[in-house]
Amino acid sequence: MTDSAPPPARPGATSRNDAVARALAQWQAVAPELDLGPIEVIGRVNRIATLLAATDQHLDGAGLTRAEFDLLGLLRRSGREMSPTEIARETFASGAAITKRVKALQERGLVERRVDDRDRRIVRISLTDAGARLHADYLPVQLDADRELLTDLAPEDAARLADLLSALLVQLEGRAGPTR
Repeated sequence: MTDSAPPPARPGATSRNDAVARALAQWQAVAPELDLGPIEVIGRVNRIATLLAATDQHLDGAGLTRAEFDLLGLLRRSGREMSPTEIARETFASGAAITKRVKALQERGLVERRVDDRDRRIVRISLTDAGARLHADYLPVQLDADRELLTDLAPEDAARLADLLSALLVQLEGRAGPTR
């Protein structure tokens, strides 16, 4: 087996020739005794996440990263102010990452920070009108860009993939604890 050959397909599997398949072939040559099956899923999910992060040029006009856009979206869809801890829990981002995003968005007038009236140690983050407008303007652009990424998948394949990813996500969220 060469370093670039994909691993043998499992029964019922389609032939795969992506970066993960090539890595699996290399691992098969180095450690043939190991069950490399988890890499087929987790490796691909990680690779897809990395590649998706490089597809956000459509947000350049708004001066936003996907993470900032998603934070605005969280505040918009929740319809309420949230603490940084709640935002971190909902987005699975670190507290430091949320602090950095909130600061950048606040400097642009897209979110506001307010100290809680009852407990001055708690900060509340809310979406400004400008933040809501910007998110509303770019949500169709974001959806179109994401839709374009999926154009080569048949609708039934996209639905099946969504079901499978949902099952994995529910399992992982259960291990991570409740999101609320």
